[in-house]
Amino acid sequence: MRKLREFRAGKPAYYPDQAVYAAFACAELGLDFESIDGGTGLVFRATSASTSVYFGAGRCSWYPQNNATAATLASDKYFANCILKARGIPNLGGGYFFLSERHRGLRPTGHDRADAFAYFKTLNASAFLKPLTGSRGDYAQTVDGEPALERYLDEVSAYYDAVLMQPVVSGDEYRIFLLDDEVVYSARKFSAALEGDGARSVGDLLHEHNATLEARGLSAIDPDRIAPAELKQVLAPGERWKIHGRTNLSAGGHMTFASPHPTALKMAREATRAIGLRAAAVDLFTDIGGNPDDIAIIEVNSNPSIRLLEELQRPDLILKIWRHSFIAAGLINV
Repeated sequence: MRKLREFRAGKPAYYPDQAVYAAFACAELGLDFESIDGGTGLVFRATSASTSVYFGAGRCSWYPQNNATAATLASDKYFANCILKARGIPNLGGGYFFLSERHRGLRPTGHDRADAFAYFKTLNASAFLKPLTGSRGDYAQTVDGEPALERYLDEVSAYYDAVLMQPVVSGDEYRIFLLDDEVVYSARKFSAALEGDGARSVGDLLHEHNATLEARGLSAIDPDRIAPAELKQVLAPGERWKIHGRTNLSAGGHMTFASPHPTALKMAREATRAIGLRAAAVDLFTDIGGNPDDIAIIEVNSNPSIRLLEELQRPDLILKIWRHSFIAAGLINV
């Protein structure tokens, strides 16, 4: 782990993880690494004795082994669910809705903002919503009641064009990272939580947590969704208060290595094959509603972060993933 720390040391907070891991992998595999955009790490080059290949971090595709069509289909959660459904792979389904009149003449009826409220009623006015092409848990939350839906759509419309609305589902959540058919790791995902200090209220802790989210470009937790009595509650030192629906690391969630039932692993492989991805992280629920045989795909990620592997001190797995990428890019041989 010491070598990976060396590549992290001295980098500014905004320096992207992918550039850190690429530099580490280049050193381990005998390649040259060069940041070519003034040292931000957002565009970099890996070079072998005979080949140079450019990579990007930030808002671009991180994995050259994924073709553009597969990566784009996976980024649209509704399209991905359609593909899974066509292959008979259980998923959470849902309906998609646009938040403005822009491009109205280029889409079929039934997917406008007014239609979202009609669909919401079929779900008994309680649903899980997230941006159709969002990531990192941004604006991914349960919404109860039409007034809350109205506020949610207003907020999201400032940043996204469309949302996906799904039924609320509870179960054990896992992330399974695959390279081709090989499971590189699987992890159990847990909700973000506020940790008490014996002095500050839940409301105060939430205010601090929201400031961190907003600095990272992520949506805040709406305090109006929380009962006033809860906001006033002072947590004991070390006591945790769960923020349901936020399991992404970037949004404060956490993960631990754990393997679900083999059926879930098989389903994850089928999902990545169906979409055509070679590198992917599949998020899924197991034990839905307490039924151990009820498993469903949440989403298939074509651009998954691997920060978890640094946090859990597994640089060997980071190297494994980057080796696969470098082979796909023609920088090293199998």
